Amino acid sequence: MMRFNPITSRSERGRPHFAQGGYLIWMAGKASVQMHSVEKVTNGRETIERPIPSEDGSVWGSDVVAEMLRLTGVRYVALNPGSSFRGLHDSLVNRLGNADPQMLLCLHEENAVAIAHGYAKVSGEPLAVILHSNVGLMHGSMAIFNAWCDRVPVMIFGATGPVDAALRRPWIDWLHTSRDQGALVRNFVKWDDQPASVEASIEAMLRANIIARTAPRGPTYVNFDVTMQERRMDHMPSLPDVSRYRPPLPARPGPDAIRQIAQLLRSAHSPLILAGRVSRDPADWARRVALVEAVGAEVLTDMKVAAAFPTDHPAHRGKPAHFLDEPSIQALRGADLILSLDWLDLGGAIKQAGNVDARIVQISMDYQLHNGWGMELQALPTCDLHLPCDPDIATHLIADELGVGRGDLPADDPTCPAIGASAPDTLLDVVALAGALGEGLAGECVSLVRLPLGWAGETWHFRHPLDYLGTDGGAGIGSGPGMLIGAALALQDSGRLPVAVLGDGDFMMAASALWTAAHYKVPFVAVVANNRSFFNDEVHQERVARARQRPVENKWIGQRIGDPDIDLAAIARAQGVEGIGPVRKSGELVDAVRRAVALARKGRPVVIDARVMPGYSPGMTAGLVREG
Repeated sequence: MMRFNPITSRSERGRPHFAQGGYLIWMAGKASVQMHSVEKVTNGRETIERPIPSEDGSVWGSDVVAEMLRLTGVRYVALNPGSSFRGLHDSLVNRLGNADPQMLLCLHEENAVAIAHGYAKVSGEPLAVILHSNVGLMHGSMAIFNAWCDRVPVMIFGATGPVDAALRRPWIDWLHTSRDQGALVRNFVKWDDQPASVEASIEAMLRANIIARTAPRGPTYVNFDVTMQERRMDHMPSLPDVSRYRPPLPARPGPDAIRQIAQLLRSAHSPLILAGRVSRDPADWARRVALVEAVGAEVLTDMKVAAAFPTDHPAHRGKPAHFLDEPSIQALRGADLILSLDWLDLGGAIKQAGNVDARIVQISMDYQLHNGWGMELQALPTCDLHLPCDPDIATHLIADELGVGRGDLPADDPTCPAIGASAPDTLLDVVALAGALGEGLAGECVSLVRLPLGWAGETWHFRHPLDYLGTDGGAGIGSGPGMLIGAALALQDSGRLPVAVLGDGDFMMAASALWTAAHYKVPFVAVVANNRSFFNDEVHQERVARARQRPVENKWIGQRIGDPDIDLAAIARAQGVEGIGPVRKSGELVDAVRRAVALARKGRPVVIDARVMPGYSPGMTAGLVREG
């Protein structure tokens, strides 16, 4: 069986690791940096934007920053150009030759961060992003917030006009200089810095790399003074051995705690495991399944995070959704032991179920990122035992204690829809769309990068950790296209086809990301579930109208995206992406998806405009009503 590694895209070739106590610790050290430096991009991407070699032997401050960026091992740096980092831009082109890392030109800073976010969701590895001054940072801040909430590593670099006022150009340098630029995002990054010298910049980049990669992972931000970048130096300073600046080894719970949890699982009559934010590693997935089967547990999963357990397994209860359905609530109420593997909102789940008498064990390090600014920490859960460690590490240790084997690695099998396509002339709704999509993708091994809010979890099976990648974390709009591109980059040469079902509002807010996909030849299939509305808010307006006994018929006003309708396929074609549609019926969508797959296999990104009737799956509608 081929074991898929999303970074190297080689069978049976993983990142450097060593065994410790029956589990694997993945390292981001010297060997992985070397691996990145020799890895070639695909689809001819290595020939795109190749500069004329420079014979200049001078050294500038930004050259040091560029060389340090290469040493961190990032493969790409996503950016929208700006004068505040013109020195660094020059160094990436004329010092590094626009390779290792290669620049990804984006038309909006939010897209640049979203691309890095999508890449990290697949690979667990950060990309670099450069944002222009305060204005670029403000543009990118929503996507930074998404990455923060989703707990993914991103290394964000910025720049400011001259800190020394005497060096500022009139007008523009004053506008683009902030006294404390990092304050714009400090509440939703793990760490930020504004080094004042080349030497301090080296240390700041080392620290940013370490902190972003250390669990619980998240974005970091380093801001470079333009004066430092454009300082001429006598020589290139000696650069550090990055392999000696690794992230700390993962925290390992003590044996007493592991024995206690193992004993609780042995004695439980109705154990329930909440499979939340866990890794994309197939070995972790296999051990998780083996543990569940060994202790006779039931399992819940969540559509807000990536696939964590096979949804058609006999132990899986309910369906993956944004809100708990009735079978999931009954599973919580019926459990005598609940083991949370970093469940996104444990307190909210317990509150929604009510009457939960089980002992509760939480395995999560997320509390380390909780601060007083945001409420992404969710409700405070009841907890009888809390292990502050990575849930996958704890799973391996618990399985070792119970004598549970490693389990069978999941296969990279063709996609597995749970329902068939509707009759060809059936008008599309979210359920008919799912069936037609599955029919069109028959025989393909797919990674579903994004699914819309109204998706019906019962329409699709997830059997591999890369079958579904979850949402954007921050529950905003405008991240989908960029995250799709980033995930597609990480999935290149894996044999998996990146597919996303996007909302029309999400698509239009970030449609400029498509140009980057076309320019750098990043193949994928995007189906836009185009209901011509910000429909989630129609649901809310209907609730308000009913509560106030006002006309429900007015809920569409200020919500519908029509008169004129937007030709989404034309928006795609205008940026060099293949555009198909609009399609309105099940049979039309099946044919469109088959055509899109053929184009994507030839290296083309494809967008399908699927006109769906406004509405959500019944479970989603019920959840919105129940949760208020």
